[in-house]
Parts: sequence; structure tokens; C-alpha cells
Amino acid sequence: MSGVKAFIDTNMFVYLYSQQEPEKQQAVIAAMNQYDRVVSTQVLNEFCNVCIRKLNFQVSAVKQAVEEICRTCEILSIDESNIQFALDIREKYGYSYYDSLIIVSALDGGCDYLLTEDLSDGQKIEDTLTIKNIFTL
Repeated sequence: MSGVKAFIDTNMFVYLYSQQEPEKQQAVIAAMNQYDRVVSTQVLNEFCNVCIRKLNFQVSAVKQAVEEICRTCEILSIDESNIQFALDIREKYGYSYYDSLIIVSALDGGCDYLLTEDLSDGQKIEDTLTIKNIFTL
């Protein structure tokens, strides 16, 4: 692998598996191939929910996607210390609690980048993590 770690937010996996926006899907594939990938159980849960409720995927397809994600990414669990730190991050940076929990997971995983389209592109968090929107030019 590359040695550079990126935390992959839920929306990246939605684009990867949905087939609804092929240009974004290709951008996600290209970006993900550049990094050692990290996700949290939160991302897996959000991904399953979006696939079932919004994309109308069959459960078997969601299970297969989750298996693929787990095979190709480091998976981090959420614990009490993550929750407490997310509350601190929320206060410090003003993000929602759930976005703050994503940020904390990325920090906990030693990631260099957080790949998402939902947060402030280029923002540095705690002097170690850079938010990166792969869809901006």
C-alpha cells in the first residue's frame, strides 16, 4: 500500500456502489487507489442505511458490499473515548456531532486525509488531518 492513510466517508462508498453518478464513481475509485483506506463502524452503518432506505438495494447486495469494504479497509470501532473526543471536536470546529465522530475516527486511525464532500475542503484538523473533497478542482 501507499503508506498514506485516508479515512473514507460514507458518501464515497455510496458513489462507489450506487452506479447513479459514473463520473463521481470513477473519481472515488481513482482516489481510493492512492491511499491505505480506513473506515469506522459508523460509516458501515450509515452506508447500509443509505443503501437500503434510499437506493433500495437488496440486503444480499448490501452484505456483499460490506464484505468488500471490510476486506479492503481497516475498520475502526467507536468507543466512549471517541464519543467524548467527538464532543470536544464539535465544540472546537463547529461540525455536527456525527461529522465530528467521523473526524475523530480519522484522527484515531492515524489518517492523513478524510475523503468526503460534506466538510470544508482543505481544512486541517488538529494539525494532522486534512479534509479532502475529491470532487473539487
